Amino acid sequence: MSNIYTGIELGTSSIKVVVAEKNDDQYHVLSSVAVASSGIKNGQVVDMKAAIACIKEALKQVSDMLGIKITKVVACVPPTDCKMDIVVGSTNVEDTECITGEDISNALSDALRGQDFEEYELITATPISFKVDTQENIKDPKGMKGDVLETRVVISTLPKEGLYRILEVLKLSGVETVDVAFSSTGDYYTVKNDRYDGVVGAVINIGETSTNISIFNKGIQIKHAIIPIGSYNVDKDISYIFKINKNDARKLKETFAVSMSSYADNNDLYEVKDNYGESKLISQVGVSKIVEARLKEILKFAKNEIKNLTNREIRYIIITGGLSELAGFSYLIEEEFGSLAKVCNISTMGIRHNKFSSALGIVKYFDDKLSLRGKSYNMLNNEDIESLISTGQKLTNNDNIISKVFGHFFDN
Repeated sequence: MSNIYTGIELGTSSIKVVVAEKNDDQYHVLSSVAVASSGIKNGQVVDMKAAIACIKEALKQVSDMLGIKITKVVACVPPTDCKMDIVVGSTNVEDTECITGEDISNALSDALRGQDFEEYELITATPISFKVDTQENIKDPKGMKGDVLETRVVISTLPKEGLYRILEVLKLSGVETVDVAFSSTGDYYTVKNDRYDGVVGAVINIGETSTNISIFNKGIQIKHAIIPIGSYNVDKDISYIFKINKNDARKLKETFAVSMSSYADNNDLYEVKDNYGESKLISQVGVSKIVEARLKEILKFAKNEIKNLTNREIRYIIITGGLSELAGFSYLIEEEFGSLAKVCNISTMGIRHNKFSSALGIVKYFDDKLSLRGKSYNMLNNEDIESLISTGQKLTNNDNIISKVFGHFFDN
């Protein structure tokens, strides 16, 4: 059986869209595009008209590639100003034979009952554990027998205004948002494994204008902080030092510089015109020193934020974002964090760049969420599936497509 999902992230520098198929517990990316964005700043919509135009262009590129129209998405939202709380809920088991996904949904709904969402909107409700009668610390109780199901849940909320603007621009771009989750949740699910699910760790995403630091405990985000420095600051540094425009500075950073100047070649030169129209030769060592200095600053700030966020022992640190693709980046983070830190390594077939980590991981989160609740969903209709098959895309037809929406973000 195969399910197909589309994840989208509205970034400051680019709109990322990933269409992924899950088949036999394996994910395969059918399409991934990144389109330069406008009207988005720090994940927030600041110009609806400009943002809609960029989103439509990204969706068009996906549609042209696959031969189908994307109409439903799971959307990444920034965790800026998020709130997190722990609540409890319970339900009487309806089926005396065994606990079902419906019982889990009922327990989660009970945990949310009475919560005040007047100014904030619920984003995620993530179970910490379940209790079946007297049996505790259960991860997934489906199939177990019992009379009462209880759960402890981490609920995450965001201010309504910013979230609703994101949902509105997606709607006006022609797509229905079937679920939302934090971009940091997507980053975690991209690298998620059994070891990380049992310990405390940190995920760092170096974005365009800011760096997000998230603490996860047993796979659940519990803390978050933002550093107002990102990839754009590296571009500004290069532009200022060499007196060149920011587009050339970005190109130097992405195609020529390395993360550690000690690994650069002083004889490797790059010719560019400065702001006065004069040709200038820039050495790889020279530009790499500028990049290295700013990256070290970002990593030091991130390290301090991790200490401020938690006193618990950190067992892993994953770093992602476009800057993490720079040559030699793994050596730089090892120097700052030691062996605990690793660069995000996307192993999913069909995608290899860390700028897609949030959009890719969000579809994995969505599928995991549905699985716990015993539900299935497919974002494509039968006609679209037939169209994909005819174009030769890897796909197995799903005869169990659910045609209805399961309520507000799938009962959370």
